[in-house]
Amino acid sequence: MTAPKIEVSAPPPEFDFDCETLIIGAGACGLVAALAAHEAGQSVLVVEADAVASGSTALSAGLIPAAGTAAQQEAGIKDDAPRFAADIQAKAKGENDPALVDLLASGSAGVIDWLSARYGLPFSVVENFTYPGHSRHRMHGLPSRSGAELINALRAACEAEGIDIVFERRARRLYHRGKRIEGVAVTRPDGGVEEICCEKLVLACNGFGGNRDLVAELLPAIKDGLWFGHDGNRGEAVLWGQEIGADLKHLGAYQGHGNVAHPHGILITWATITEGGFQVNRDGRRFWNEAQGYSEAAQAVLAQPGGEAFTVFDSRIAGIARQFEDFKQAEAAGAIRQSDTIEGLAQELGLPPEPLAQTLAELPQGGLDAFGRAFSGPGLQPPYCGVRVTGALFHTQGGLRTDAQARVLHSDGTPFDNLHAGGGAACGVSGKSDSGYLSGNGLLAAVVLGRLAGAAPVKPA
Repeated sequence: MTAPKIEVSAPPPEFDFDCETLIIGAGACGLVAALAAHEAGQSVLVVEADAVASGSTALSAGLIPAAGTAAQQEAGIKDDAPRFAADIQAKAKGENDPALVDLLASGSAGVIDWLSARYGLPFSVVENFTYPGHSRHRMHGLPSRSGAELINALRAACEAEGIDIVFERRARRLYHRGKRIEGVAVTRPDGGVEEICCEKLVLACNGFGGNRDLVAELLPAIKDGLWFGHDGNRGEAVLWGQEIGADLKHLGAYQGHGNVAHPHGILITWATITEGGFQVNRDGRRFWNEAQGYSEAAQAVLAQPGGEAFTVFDSRIAGIARQFEDFKQAEAAGAIRQSDTIEGLAQELGLPPEPLAQTLAELPQGGLDAFGRAFSGPGLQPPYCGVRVTGALFHTQGGLRTDAQARVLHSDGTPFDNLHAGGGAACGVSGKSDSGYLSGNGLLAAVVLGRLAGAAPVKPA
């Protein structure tokens, strides 16, 4: 996907439609913003380029990290925002803006509890394994542990509130006067243009992972990786920001994933690793410390022969992984192979049996291995499981810098009057590259900044 044609100009003499709060994008960020704005008494219009609400949210596991929620308390999990903030910064090696980290960490529980109590979303905590970098069980998801269920639930909540969502409208032109946004122009499927005036604009149109030109320019290390995000993420927010003088930060940050079933293109949960699994290359040999995280795994896997690897685990771990709809789909598609012996699994995966068996035998029963990884738990037992995987780019993490109301900041440090951003359109808390991504950072920024942007007051001209 090449760069979209975007335009920035002074407003037209008159608009076709007007609203108080206009939201571009019907992913998790946009729909949460819509609910918050509607609750604040604002008239809301959401425009979405696709025919249905989906976005990157629908492609994810739909898990949102939050600290101090009612669901955690019910499960007996002691957690709080300062501990969560410390985990975020530890993963990003202190590269994030501390104020933004504190804002997201402190706002996380409120969003989950609000969506649960006010709109009936049945969040529960993933308790049977811990994601890398999180010191507590704090990943919240809906029953199927799928992003599709999350986006459908948010869309249904918006529809129940009577919020207008117009599909198949891609925003292409931004109208502004100085630091005030006057409206946007959107295109219909038939090529017609509609001009919409607004008193507040929320950019919830995600990042630029679907724009291969921008990826090659800003994320060269992952430019050859599988694009596993939503093709609609073409970078309009970044491009508009450049044109109007917005402050852009950490454009080299992204979430990768090194556990996508290949060639099936199905996400395999990282629980296959955290619970004791490991990765090998075509030679049946391990090549890195898998405990670092799944985002870093993308580059590590792509650097192997053929840009692929093989994740090895066992039936116990597969039982844990089946709580995720994606894993069940991978099994149904035949991506997951199984054998009673490690040599048999090697044959199933097309790997040399002796090196794979030796790799398994060399896993330490205590202490650190040669890569610096500590293995704990019962160790892998037959029957053994495995899947061929590749590295992928899921979504970008850099973008427009925002303040405590999710207002976009100008390069001079002052906020735009009525422009807000969240999710992939805004700079998140994943540091400067891929290694700073802590599981769930994307949806964390989507729902917390989305709620703040939606609830922010409308400021008439």
